[in-house]
This record gives sequence, structure tokens and C-alpha cells, in this order.
Amino acid sequence: MTELDALLTRIRACRLCASQLPFEPRPVLRAAASARLLIVGQAPGTQAHHSAIPWNDSSGIRLRHWLGLDRERFYDEREIAIVPMGFCYPGKGSAGDLPPRPECAPTWHPPLLPLLPKVQLTLLIGHYAQAGFLGAGRGRTLTDTVRAFERYLPRYFPLPHPSPRNQLWLASNPWFESSVIPALRDVIGDLLAQP
Repeated sequence: MTELDALLTRIRACRLCASQLPFEPRPVLRAAASARLLIVGQAPGTQAHHSAIPWNDSSGIRLRHWLGLDRERFYDEREIAIVPMGFCYPGKGSAGDLPPRPECAPTWHPPLLPLLPKVQLTLLIGHYAQAGFLGAGRGRTLTDTVRAFERYLPRYFPLPHPSPRNQLWLASNPWFESSVIPALRDVIGDLLAQP
């Protein structure tokens, strides 16, 4: 068992915030030391929780469309690691899912991310991922950060959340589909085409 395998076993057994969760803890993530792309989102939704497959819902369908990847390629953990800000479903709030639990990323990202040495690009999906990775370097708003995506390349690529709840944002920001998505697909295509 590698150091990464041992850590993933520990993460999947984590019960750190069990008393704060609506369901039994079921950390959902995927990682391999060979991964070149890292996807960091918010936290799994209910479908991902129940299936133990990240992005296993309508948000995942849209995200794969944005990336220009089919389901098989998207879930090839030899190429793509999926490590959210919170590994367990946090519960439902008044305007959608609750934020990721604050204990999760500070506890598990520091030992985990160094074990993914081949990652060349990290997709930062939504406010929580952008705040966690970019800190004060992000824009004043998520829209500002996403619009300035080139500023964060080649290490990061900030994106809005692909949730159906963001339909209004997508409709209000047509530049995202016309300018950002083609650039994203180019970057992803180039990265995953490398031998």
C-alpha cells in the first residue's frame, strides 16, 4: 500500500464532523499519484453521497460538457483527481446545499495534495474552492474571478458551479459560454493529450 492509498483509506474512514452531518459520513473523492488534472468543487450532493461517485448528478453532466469530456474519461482517476473542499454531503440549507464543513479541507488537503505531484492544473469550481486556493488573490466577486481566468493560468482555472441553480448566472454572463468554455476545452485537451 502506498502512502497515498493509506491516506485515502484514513480519509474514507473519517468521522471528524459526524455529529454535524445529516447522514452517516461517506467521504467522496478520487485520487491517484499519476493524475494531471485536479478538480476541486464544494462538497458532494445527495446523489454523490448515496452513490459514492463525485459529480454524479446534473451538475456533473454540465461540468463534463464544459470540459468536453465523456463520463469514462472524466472518471479515469489515473488522469483526473477529484478532491472537494468538503468530502461529505453537508446538508440542505435555505438556498441549496450548506457550505462544506470547515474542518475538512484544513485537515485533509495538506497531507493529500502533496501526494498528487503530477497535477499541472487545478479547476476551482465555485466560491469555496476559489477562496480556499486563491485567497486574497481572487477577484472581488466570483464573476470577476472567472472573467479573469487567464490571470490564474497555468496553475488554476476558476469556474462557476455548474449547478442548475446557476442558470440565471449563466444567462446573465453569456461571455462565459462564448469565451471561457472554448479556452477551458483547449487547456484540458492539451493537458490530457500529453503522453
